[in-house]
Amino acid sequence: MGDPLTAPAWRPAGGRRGRRPGRQAAALRLWACAAVAAAAVLAVLIVPPLVRLDQQAVDLSARLLPPSPAHPFGTDDLGRDLLLRCIHGLRVSLLTGVVAGLAATVVGTAVGAAAAALGGWTDRLAMRVVDGFASVPPLLLGVFAVALFRPGVWPVVVSVALTHWLSTARIVRAEVLSLKGRPFVDAAVSGGASRWRVTVRHLVPGVLPQAGLAAVLMVPHAVWHESALSFLGLGLPAHQASLGGLIQAGRGSLLAGAWWPTLFPGLFLIVPTLAVAGLAAAWRERLDPRRRSELIP
Repeated sequence: MGDPLTAPAWRPAGGRRGRRPGRQAAALRLWACAAVAAAAVLAVLIVPPLVRLDQQAVDLSARLLPPSPAHPFGTDDLGRDLLLRCIHGLRVSLLTGVVAGLAATVVGTAVGAAAAALGGWTDRLAMRVVDGFASVPPLLLGVFAVALFRPGVWPVVVSVALTHWLSTARIVRAEVLSLKGRPFVDAAVSGGASRWRVTVRHLVPGVLPQAGLAAVLMVPHAVWHESALSFLGLGLPAHQASLGGLIQAGRGSLLAGAWWPTLFPGLFLIVPTLAVAGLAAAWRERLDPRRRSELIP
């Protein structure tokens, strides 16, 4: 037994006690992200039915009022309550993001799984299609897709879904190719299982965790994409509240010294999406424990 005075100086720092502050900080970040995401979901589900105020009601006598107890976020250039408008805008953006994220995940999972399972010319053709879509900037492709329809929620959902399935297809394809070399797949093929049965019973269930993670990661991207289209005036109609439209409408008020019509919609856009991204990062760390050293010091 060695002398305690000559014990390596680095052992306590690398031990269990040395890593506890990092784990506590990671747990605190996770709970903070979960609390913000839960608050955002509860706000968009509870506030609009409970508050019997019309978020489109115009009151020119109360235009551009600063934040106050009566209007916590102030009012916009038409006298509408900005807090209520932000909650309605977040509701539309989250709905668009979730639906578009799920649609993009379904399309990407189907394309990636089919390409890897079938192989051969099907795999090569599917990857060339993915490369072709990836060569076009997503926002430009989204603008082209939205321009084909009248402004509304569903054209934006279709636009986001068409431009965000590529990464999911590549991830699912790589995961399926990895699973095809596993012993249980070889055993199923040797037992006489058809290619369809192997794909449905073994390959697709194996990629569902990665596909679910891709769907969660897709939500912030879809929300930002919808906000960018609305900011450019190509997303939702002008009378319908959306975070991108609120930010675009508040730009003119900055010259008059009114900062709140731009600040609060921007916070409603940034904070919930960062919270969802934080939850997705924690999920990814659980799926791949090797990333623990990168996320927790």
